[in-house]
Amino acid sequence: MGRYIGAVALGVLLGLGFVVFQAAPTRAQNLSEQEKTKLRAEYDAIQQEIAQWQKVLDDTRAKKNTLQGDVTLLDAQIKKATAEIRSRNNTIARLADEINQKSRNISALEQRLEDGRESLAELLREKQEFETTSIAVMVLSAQGLSEFFSAVDAIDSINEKLQRHFDQLRGIRTETEKEKEALAARKDREFDARYEVEQKKKQIDENKKEKNELLSVAKSEEKAYQQVLAERQRRAEEIRSALFELRDTQGISFETALAYAIAAESVTGVRAAFILGILRQESNLGKNVGQCYLTNPDTGAGKGKNTGTVFKNVMHPTRDVPVFLNIMERLGRDAYSTVVSCPQSVGYGGAMGPSQFIPSTWKLYEVRIGSAVGAGTPDPWIPKHAIMATALYMQELGAGTQTPSAEQKAAAQYYAGSYWKSRGMGYAASVLSFATQYQNDIDFLNEN
Repeated sequence: MGRYIGAVALGVLLGLGFVVFQAAPTRAQNLSEQEKTKLRAEYDAIQQEIAQWQKVLDDTRAKKNTLQGDVTLLDAQIKKATAEIRSRNNTIARLADEINQKSRNISALEQRLEDGRESLAELLREKQEFETTSIAVMVLSAQGLSEFFSAVDAIDSINEKLQRHFDQLRGIRTETEKEKEALAARKDREFDARYEVEQKKKQIDENKKEKNELLSVAKSEEKAYQQVLAERQRRAEEIRSALFELRDTQGISFETALAYAIAAESVTGVRAAFILGILRQESNLGKNVGQCYLTNPDTGAGKGKNTGTVFKNVMHPTRDVPVFLNIMERLGRDAYSTVVSCPQSVGYGGAMGPSQFIPSTWKLYEVRIGSAVGAGTPDPWIPKHAIMATALYMQELGAGTQTPSAEQKAAAQYYAGSYWKSRGMGYAASVLSFATQYQNDIDFLNEN
């Protein structure tokens, strides 16, 4: 056994050298150096072009509301946007190269980790064999005392190397996680870059249409141009006065909703258009889910407002009902004639107002909401309070960075919580679509 132990120990020690962590290659080859140099040169040239058209934009802003001024401004906007798209494509190409490198590094790390697990398993098997073999058997199996002590030394050596092996595996695991986190961040950046390119393309199309309209007007009288301006002003007024529907409460004008959302953005950093997109999605869901009243505070049961249908799970009886009753008392509302959301196929309902906060969650934000809107007891059904509540919650979910990937994740979590990846992405896509529409309206109002 002594010779066997020595041979195994030697093999294990040699095996350890195979799994010792080595730094990943500093640069995996995906793009050639010539290609990278060309991309960097192109990027610098594009930045100069963008700066050039920005100067044209700055020079022509003073000429706004004149025919030639607007035509020149639109032309500069189109050319600057085109240059920005090229810049984004350049960045995406380089980013894709870095993502590929990260992927290969992670694959190498995971392979080393797997090799480490196999060597560790071998060590554990040998250690188990040594520790379960009696000293008498080991002495009798050895051909002499020197061989016996050699076997004992091998056990000690294996134990020592075992500890080192654990340390190495921990290091590899930590490094792997860092690489994965870096890769995830790169993917988010790529998503954001691509999203911005797509939105810029859409804006270019709209600008081209408007430019063509203005150019056609340029061939006629200035009076016709004034009609175009009047049409723009009419559209701006329609946007301001349009009804912004809210869930479980009376709608308000878009101008009022926008003012509340801008105020919430100033407090939280969450984009006003994104806040409105969340609330628009919630109002649509409200039409489909219906409205309910709480009827039994002991069980949380209730009924449909319009149908009278009995629901067992209108509100969680211990988590939400006591908080709900307390909020209603402080607001001077009747708890049994105030609408809350009905339960869906699973879980409880009980969500309140446009933002659809359940009572226990509203309670967590109540002080911050009250401080932001200047109310001692904020009301979930008052649009100004509900919009601020949505913004505060979105801020905690990371939407304050205003990147598309952060907003996508925050919207998905708003709807599906910890199941956001599997259940919330469709909701998030709809929210971002609404947010894009509202951002276009906001930009239009700012220009008129």
